[in-house]
Amino acid sequence: MITKELENEIDQYLRQLFPITRSITGNGNRKTLKILQEIAPLNIKEYKSGSPVYDWTIPNEWNIKDAWIKDVNGNKLIDFHVSNIHVVGYSEPFHAKKTFNELKDHLHTHPKLENAIPYRTSYYKKDWGFCSTKKQYELIYKAPGPLEIFIDSEFNEKGSLSIGELLIPGESEEEILISTYICHPSLANDNLGGMVMTAFLARELLKQPKPKKSYRIIWVPETIGAIAYCAMNEKEMKKIDSGFVVTTVGGPGKFGYKKSFNEDHSINLSIEKIFKMENISHISYPFDIHGSDERQYSSQGFRINIASITKDKYYEYPYYHSSLDNLDFVKAKFISESLWLHLKALNLLSEADTEKKELNNKSLLLTNVYKSNHPNCEVMLSKYDLYPNTGGAQVPKFGDRNELDLILWLLFWCDGNNSLEKIAKKLKVNFDILETIAKKLVHKKVLRFE
Repeated sequence: MITKELENEIDQYLRQLFPITRSITGNGNRKTLKILQEIAPLNIKEYKSGSPVYDWTIPNEWNIKDAWIKDVNGNKLIDFHVSNIHVVGYSEPFHAKKTFNELKDHLHTHPKLENAIPYRTSYYKKDWGFCSTKKQYELIYKAPGPLEIFIDSEFNEKGSLSIGELLIPGESEEEILISTYICHPSLANDNLGGMVMTAFLARELLKQPKPKKSYRIIWVPETIGAIAYCAMNEKEMKKIDSGFVVTTVGGPGKFGYKKSFNEDHSINLSIEKIFKMENISHISYPFDIHGSDERQYSSQGFRINIASITKDKYYEYPYYHSSLDNLDFVKAKFISESLWLHLKALNLLSEADTEKKELNNKSLLLTNVYKSNHPNCEVMLSKYDLYPNTGGAQVPKFGDRNELDLILWLLFWCDGNNSLEKIAKKLKVNFDILETIAKKLVHKKVLRFE
């Protein structure tokens, strides 16, 4: 039940957690998880840096204390302590004096929002950088030089990646997965609201009578955290049939939901039933390979049907991955509304008969069949020179599929059970184009021809 008391409590935690500097690893994540423990009794686990997790390796832990750009008079033009997204995530330590021309390739501005600081990362490429508004960029350009650049960050090869986990036993051992991500610093809809809502959702589930099915609830850094969790809990994860990725639940816009890869699955039917029962007009998004950690959980080795109920979905709202995704945009009231929709959908899903079945429809008559060499979670594309070096700026173009888009779809559908002709038809793409990319992936040893 939505109450003013609940909204006030959610708002308190939003304000407490918003300023914390989070990333894929680091003290900010631990601090965040410890605060969330006040809401729900989650356990904090650590996965050591350097540990192999499928095609990936858990990176060295990154922490940052300070960063700035000063003009020749010592005036700060950019200050990490004003906004922690001023610094490109995972920037290396750096201290030097540079001219603007030497600095400009390390400066990022938002392509559309002049008053916004963009959110950018460089997790897996050694680099450094700053993000600014257009006005700040102009001030840096006009400032008397040389400019002094300082980043006080450190990498710890003996560090770890932190995750939160809560298991709620049900009448059966069959589990429903609830996953949210904790790696974005000072971005309210993406995904401070999701991590806070998930904690309150866990609290509500613990208040209810014992559910028919069990719940596995996790708070992980996006991508690498989900991959690491799958690798460290592979046996348990491969038994799971369905679940939610909780993301972008606090915006003022229309409700929507992203379907799981099997449109007829009970998780989609449960969500649609709840929207109908509550008389809520909503947007339905088809499954797409872009997005959040459904990419990992729905990968060939796991094939978990994952859906997301959203309120201003990622990619859709103008403030996405920018400093304007703040607490003026996100409200506790919206998160409270999302919480109760998730709870009702979970109650329906828990009652549904959804025993997991292996997908194996391979026909001996299939031709042009390729298979991924990395079925468990996604391939680390940057390792094969197949992905942009700077993260945070990629927004998929659904109308005109680019090569990266088609690579991701091939890696999802090339499971040995789908011909390239069938995939081309499904994606509405010319077969020759798809075959060229498939052969490129074979050359890179990412796919193999069956």
